[in-house]
Amino acid sequence: MDFEQADAINQAIRLLSLRHRARIAALLAPLGLHPGQEALLLELARTGPVIQAQLSEALSIEPPSVTLMTRKLEASGHIRRTPAPTDKRASIVELTDSGMALIEQIKQVWRALAEETVTGLPAQTVAELPGALTTMAGNVDIRRPHHARNRVDSV
Repeated sequence: MDFEQADAINQAIRLLSLRHRARIAALLAPLGLHPGQEALLLELARTGPVIQAQLSEALSIEPPSVTLMTRKLEASGHIRRTPAPTDKRASIVELTDSGMALIEQIKQVWRALAEETVTGLPAQTVAELPGALTTMAGNVDIRRPHHARNRVDSV
């Protein structure tokens, strides 16, 4: 790949990431949430109560960030943290009634953002987008050894 193509791809991804985060922040503000908190609440709605470390893994977020998020969400009454019965150092995190009440609103926000983001794209592209983006995310996942790093290192 030549530099111009690489630059165009990287700039487009960077711009999308920045604008997507800003837009989700604007959409979540009326709900009293910050970016990332909605993903944590949605994960709890999907899984039910889980150990905080499992949330970190599921969301691909560092444990200290999950700790900060859970503290804020607990203070706002949307989640509850209790000591795990088998490991007092671990916390089990679960939605409260307040958190459950937010889930439908969060889903509406996510649907609106997704629809806004793909406006103007052909239906076939929209259908292929989750797979392509998941592949791209895996390609740059720093948590696993990766063949592309070897190519960059050898250049």
